[in-house]
Amino acid sequence: MHKPLLDVLTGHRQKVPPIWLMRQAGRYLPEYRELRRRAGNFLELCFNPELAAEVTLQPIRRFGFDAAILFSDILVIPHALGQRVSFEEGEGPRLDAMKDPAALDRLRRDVDQQCLAPIYDTIVRVRNKLPAGVALIGFCGAPWTVATYMIAGAGTTDQAPARLFAYRFPEAFAGLIDILVEASASYLIRQFAAGVEAVQIFDTWAGILPAGEFERWCVKPCARIVERVRKEIPDAKIIGFPRGAVSGLRHFLDQVAVDAVGVDWTAELGFVRDQIQPLRPIQGNLDPLALMAGGSALARSIDAILAAFSSGPFIFNLGHGVLPDTPIAHVEQLVARVRGAAHG
Repeated sequence: MHKPLLDVLTGHRQKVPPIWLMRQAGRYLPEYRELRRRAGNFLELCFNPELAAEVTLQPIRRFGFDAAILFSDILVIPHALGQRVSFEEGEGPRLDAMKDPAALDRLRRDVDQQCLAPIYDTIVRVRNKLPAGVALIGFCGAPWTVATYMIAGAGTTDQAPARLFAYRFPEAFAGLIDILVEASASYLIRQFAAGVEAVQIFDTWAGILPAGEFERWCVKPCARIVERVRKEIPDAKIIGFPRGAVSGLRHFLDQVAVDAVGVDWTAELGFVRDQIQPLRPIQGNLDPLALMAGGSALARSIDAILAAFSSGPFIFNLGHGVLPDTPIAHVEQLVARVRGAAHG
């Protein structure tokens, strides 16, 4: 069955660019909020295959996107490595912070696949219910980004705890990255085995590092994950998303054998069109706040992206995730405009 997103990942331009949105299943949807209440807490929702499958499918039913992305979280990996993870309502994730190298001794060296088994069950359930032509995307967090949460114990604005840890204890930090590379690769391999057709590696905090640290903690670990996955699944389709690392995108693509690269909304359209799109299919890069604003601002932003990228292989997406206060009507406006402009 023809699946536009998979066609783009093989380098083929589509007249109508496929659309999916990061965080397309989430708090902006009333049907999600209802299931979230039923689940009890966020982590229980991630590990409930019946409910997680339903959440994954909700935006497909409502908007007809070209891909569903598995409903889960990047922090299931630390959880499966033995670190305590919880999600506080309105406050985000909380983990047992890793303050010194001795904290690594409390982690498993191999990810607990039994802990992650409900997620693979979710994938099977979703594949059985997806409409024809809709691809299923799995994902993991990149080692650097996951490590920032593991070290700080929470999200921070500048990731200073992880950056300081890496400067002060480089050997210990490299050991943590090694654990996360292997855990992430094995997790993605199992996702493919369960039925996902592509995966995305989210390096949400890639852009915060200086060039040398970006190479060491972002580029090389992502390259190792891709190599490890492809050793098991040679034709695995993989999207890289080193958010904020615009100046390092060419180097990232030289070193990391992803099939496509996501770009965030800060990336200048002409630069991406001229310097990045000739190297790989691109994905992005609407500002989530433009989607929240809607109206003429949203229309202008969509039109500029389509004008820049539609001549090559391209997946329409946001430059990060859908914000919780985004009106549903604005997502409907986005889908209609992208598909209408492409047909017009």
